Amino acid sequence: MKLEFLQTLCAVLRRGTFAAAAEEVNLTPGAVSQHIKYLEQHFGQPLFDRAARQARPTPFAHELAALVQGTLESLEALRARRQTRVSGKVTLGTIDSIQATLLPMAMKVLQSDYPELDVHLARGRSERLLGELRDGTIDAAVLVRPQSGGSSRLHWQTLMHEAMVLVAPPEARGDTVEQLLRGHDWIRFDKTSTGGRIAAQYVRRLHPRMKSRIDLLSSHAIIAMVSAGLGVSIIPQPYDPLRKAYRFRELPLGRGGPRRQIAFVCRRADVDRPALAVLRAAFERVAVQARDAAAA
Repeated sequence: MKLEFLQTLCAVLRRGTFAAAAEEVNLTPGAVSQHIKYLEQHFGQPLFDRAARQARPTPFAHELAALVQGTLESLEALRARRQTRVSGKVTLGTIDSIQATLLPMAMKVLQSDYPELDVHLARGRSERLLGELRDGTIDAAVLVRPQSGGSSRLHWQTLMHEAMVLVAPPEARGDTVEQLLRGHDWIRFDKTSTGGRIAAQYVRRLHPRMKSRIDLLSSHAIIAMVSAGLGVSIIPQPYDPLRKAYRFRELPLGRGGPRRQIAFVCRRADVDRPALAVLRAAFERVAVQARDAAAA
């Protein structure tokens, strides 16, 4: 069970409504509702009486909040005391897609909570960043974990799993993934990247002889090509700004569809280094918020 769920409960009791609590803990009302449902499942009893027009906290909700409130305040005090000691410089490598999703939110957390920590950013493909991590050029990275699992000499922390989807021109004919792949040119997500290899393996299973006319590494560039009617592609699920900027169809690949794992990775010898610990915690925090927002 995550501390964030208990913090959410205390915020609801403090503010009176799910919507008001959502503003306090920086979540959507739907994510707040998901946290409460998880706690109810965990403890096996309701925290709110939903029979009335407005959900009312049960006696157990007040009992649980009273039990954990002091602990949460003590933990926050410890965190605040520790953050003043975290300073210095770290170099973080990131893949391009993370620079537009998790990275801005994580940097905001770090600048707010650890203003003395100097984070230098480097960008590159996952394979290149792993090489730079091993030779000491960078201190940590947020990247796509290799399908093999990655070196056991490194410390891996999974942040999220991203589903692959098929993107097609807005007027493309076809109702299924197979029909759209068969009826259009394939714009391949460059298979020199881990995500590209995962996508290509999926396409090959459906159409072993299919060849690509265009290879691109950037999901943004691929969607621009797709929107222009140049073909279809299998890419990680696009983020909302791309959906607003371009017209295209997006089809899920189903339960058995390919996924890529986004992970925070550093050298095992550095796993307890304070600067990397707070860096990792910031990415874990924003990854949870991103998952909650997607589930709401």
